[in-house]
Amino acid sequence: METTELWLLLDTSAKIALGALIAGICLWIAGRRNPLGGSGKSNRRMEILEDVSGNVGNVNHIFAKYSSLVIESTRFGNRWPQARKDELTRVNTELVQEFKKMADAEAKLLMLGEKALEKTLRLYGARIAHFRKQVYVGRQDIGEQDIVALKQEIMKLREQFYDILSKKYDRLLAA
Repeated sequence: METTELWLLLDTSAKIALGALIAGICLWIAGRRNPLGGSGKSNRRMEILEDVSGNVGNVNHIFAKYSSLVIESTRFGNRWPQARKDELTRVNTELVQEFKKMADAEAKLLMLGEKALEKTLRLYGARIAHFRKQVYVGRQDIGEQDIVALKQEIMKLREQFYDILSKKYDRLLAA
């Protein structure tokens, strides 16, 4: 390779790198001013919906742990170890604490005017509360299939909630 060709290659490479750097800086500045290209109001709405989704996700995670432990307790009956009972008590406490966040999420949805979404979330929470009243340690007259059926009803409500939430979120992304 000749010296002139080498200088041309280095010159072109430097110009490309400088152009990429300038474009990156411009994109970074534009992103800081207006992330996702939407208005500030729609971005705030998206943030609130993301927060609501996170709260519901936490409740669902803790409920999954709770329901698994309760099903386990009905299988073992009186032979269920104390350590597992203690874990269920701890998970139950976590679930109650997360319900406070779910109530906050419902309030945020109402603030946004999302009545259908709030109603679905409220039904989801009520079904979990009903599950906790129906399925508990020491109850021997309920079978595992009954428990699974109750849990499936809860999962259907969760799915309905996320379907509606997803549509709202997609509309904001498209705007």
